[in-house]
Order: sequence, then C-alpha cells, then structure tokens
Amino acid sequence: MTVPAAAATPPRPRPPAARPARRRASLAGLGFVLPFAVLFAVFLVWPMLAGLWASFTDRSLARPDAAFVGLANWRELAGDAAVWRSLWTTLLFTLISTPPLVAVALAMAVLTQRVAARLGWFLRFSFFAPFLLPVAVVTLIWTWMYQPGFGVVNGALQAVGLPEVAWLTDEDTVLAAIAVTTVWWTAGFNYLLYLAALQGIPGHVYEAAAIDGAGAWQRLTRVTLPLLRRTTALVVLLQLVASLKLFDQAYLMTAGSGGPNYAARPIIGYVFESGFTGLRIGYASAVSYLFFAVVVAVSVLQFRLFSRKEAE
Repeated sequence: MTVPAAAATPPRPRPPAARPARRRASLAGLGFVLPFAVLFAVFLVWPMLAGLWASFTDRSLARPDAAFVGLANWRELAGDAAVWRSLWTTLLFTLISTPPLVAVALAMAVLTQRVAARLGWFLRFSFFAPFLLPVAVVTLIWTWMYQPGFGVVNGALQAVGLPEVAWLTDEDTVLAAIAVTTVWWTAGFNYLLYLAALQGIPGHVYEAAAIDGAGAWQRLTRVTLPLLRRTTALVVLLQLVASLKLFDQAYLMTAGSGGPNYAARPIIGYVFESGFTGLRIGYASAVSYLFFAVVVAVSVLQFRLFSRKEAE
C-alpha cells in the first residue's frame, strides 16, 4: 500500500505589520540615495545632455541665442584636419606614456618591497611625493630643467659630450619631453596600487618557490607578475584614461601654443581653443563628444582584452 506524499505546506501569509516596516526601510534607503542621485543628475547627466544638444547648434559665447544646425558641426569636424591631428597627438602621447608609467611604478613597488625593512619609508615618501605637487609646480620645474644653456637635462647631455636639445621648441621632442614629465609626476599613484597588491601576496608563496629552486628573476616572472595580473589590468585601464585626458601639462609647458607646429596640442586643447578662444561652443561640443567616444572605445577594448586573458 502506497502512502500519498504529504501535501506541500502553503506559504504563511506575511503579517500585516511587516509591510509598513519594509516600506519604511525602502523609503529610508531612497532617502540615503537621493542626495547623490540629485548631484549626479545635476552635475553629470544634465551637462552631458546639454553638451550633446549644443553639438547640434551654433551656440557661441559671443551671443546668447543658438540656432539648430543639425549635423553641420559634425560634418565640419569630419573634414577638419586639426581635429584628427590633435586626436593623433593624444593617442601618440598615450602610447608613449602608458608603458613606462606601468613599468616604472611596478619596478618602484618591487624595490620598496625588497628593502621594506631598511629604506621602505624613505622610498614610499620619495616615490609618491611628486604626485602631490600641483601641475603648475611640476611644469615650472621641468620647463626650467629643459631650458638650453642652464637646464639640468641639457647640462647632463653636455657633460657626456652630447649636444643640447631644444626639448620644448622642437617638433620632434616636445611630446616626448611632456611624456617624461608626466611619468615623473604621476607614477606615484600607480606605485601605491602595486605596492598595496604586493603586500597582499602571502610570504609562504615565495618561500615555496624558493624551496623549489626558483631564483629572484623566476620568482618575479612566475609568481609576482601572474599574481599582479588584476592590479595590472586596473593600472593600465586607469592610466589609459588619464593619458587620453592630457591637457594641463601640455598647455603650461608650451605656454598655451600647443608647441611648434601644434606638435603637442591634444584633443582637449583643441576643444579649449574652439570653445573659449574661438567662442564656438557648439563645434567644441561636437569635438568633445568625438573624444568621449574614443575614450569609451579604448576602455571597452582594454577591458575585454584583460577579461579574455583572465578567462584563459
């Protein structure tokens, strides 16, 4: 004789008193989120929408009214050689500055970790201190260092028998000079990220590798670098976006001229010139949205690349 399965116990109805309490908790959560949501909408969402609308108008700082011009700004942008040259300058700066900013930061972090017991505090202060300096101070220091005749850089070249270089007035060297300045100035932030990640690696991992006969170089390449893969992905992503936003140091070190033959004028510098010097806010908005699309595309591409490597 088969015994019928027991009927499923019906769910108990929620007590009426629990519903108002849950509603009050939801309202309290919305109350905490509301200030941020308002600030986010006012200072980010609304300016983005207003800038997008401005890119379809002939808005100018010289007059209050603005007429809708459709895709006229975008068609002009497509045929403007200065836009594409400024964009290429930005991408070139990113290509020459990102690898050393990652490699130098990693090398400084590894060195600090190796001598943490003796000079760790001194190295942490020395490597991170430049990042705390304002951009005006950094550019002033390096502009004097690059000066011909009395600059430290050219003095070092002459000391080894090499000729002086017009670092900031030569079309072939001005962007590299700004990149070196940027590496010295901003590598400290990436250095902190790497140092924190290194301190999170258990010591027994290195002990096991040493017992297996791994030398210092093998421990670095077979243990440290693989364990820092996620940190490296974060550092590269942040650095790509930061390098693409080049403006301050290039503007100050070239006195706002963009360097000889505009060799160091980034895309943001061209947006600044179009909007605040040329007074064409509508056209500058269109150029800025082109740059925004480039930043998003580079970020997505880099994120997918590292995600694929993680999956492998």
